[in-house]
Amino acid sequence: MQTIFSGIQPSGTITLGNYIGALKQFVELQDEYNCYFCIVDQHAITVPQDPTQLRKNIRSLAALYLAVGINPEKATLFIQSEVPAHAQAGWMLQCVTYIGELERMTQFKDKSAGKDAVVAGLLTYPPLMVGDILLYSTNLVPVGEDQKQHLELTRDLAERFNKKYNDIFTIPEVRIPKEGARVMSLQDPLKKMSKSDPNQKAFISLLDGPKQIEKKIKSAVTDSEGIVKYDKENKPGISNLLSIYSIFTGKSISDIENEYEGKGYGDFKGDLATVVVEALEPIQKKYYELIDSPELDAILDRGAEKANAVANKMLKKMERAMGLGRKRK
Repeated sequence: MQTIFSGIQPSGTITLGNYIGALKQFVELQDEYNCYFCIVDQHAITVPQDPTQLRKNIRSLAALYLAVGINPEKATLFIQSEVPAHAQAGWMLQCVTYIGELERMTQFKDKSAGKDAVVAGLLTYPPLMVGDILLYSTNLVPVGEDQKQHLELTRDLAERFNKKYNDIFTIPEVRIPKEGARVMSLQDPLKKMSKSDPNQKAFISLLDGPKQIEKKIKSAVTDSEGIVKYDKENKPGISNLLSIYSIFTGKSISDIENEYEGKGYGDFKGDLATVVVEALEPIQKKYYELIDSPELDAILDRGAEKANAVANKMLKKMERAMGLGRKRK
């Protein structure tokens, strides 16, 4: 079995976009691959976090992974900070990374723009991400288009390390989902849906209630034409909503267009709200069963134990390759 690694930051409740673009597809991948799903809390602290809220977000994200269908018997679910090898590998990889490479990272430019002061971790966290991936001999990393640059850096650093020290790292490939990889904002359909959007109407959280979901979908930006038709360039708002409808119902875009021929956006949005509410209902039910349960802790304990065993083996290889520590007989 090939290995897949993916990490999500616990910086807020994940959105419909995260679910469609990542978690929904992880459920299918766990049957075909050796999967490591990591809650990357050390990445989250590159920007200010409230400690109490961060801990709540970590637990909430873990419960959501399981609620959407991740099976801990098939996949390894764990918290990044509970596997110290990640931070250790991240430092070692910083030492083979060039400052220019880090300064060119799009996410660094975006998050540092207009700031009076920027913490060093915001600049240097990409090598930590590289370490996350390389520790597990990862073959494939499922990412959105916006993360491709980080995967290119991962490949560059793995090849550089292998050439300079020892050929120990697997060079991972990018796996970009073909469908639903980029769900757009409900208020600005030209940008990706994000849980960090200051406009609460711009995204649907997986834990939003039925009334919230209905309200957000009905207030979603469309256009004045009133025709339910997919045209990403000229009608990005309704095209985004059609994609969501298609993914949750399994109907083709053309079938949905035919179904709403002669009907306005009101009918379509009302039905889409019902589709989304019904899809999220079982996920939310499972989530609330897990969130305060000892079962969740037991799953995370087992995940950390397994991840530590695998990561520590690779970390030892890295240390030997770089000449760190004492030589043991």
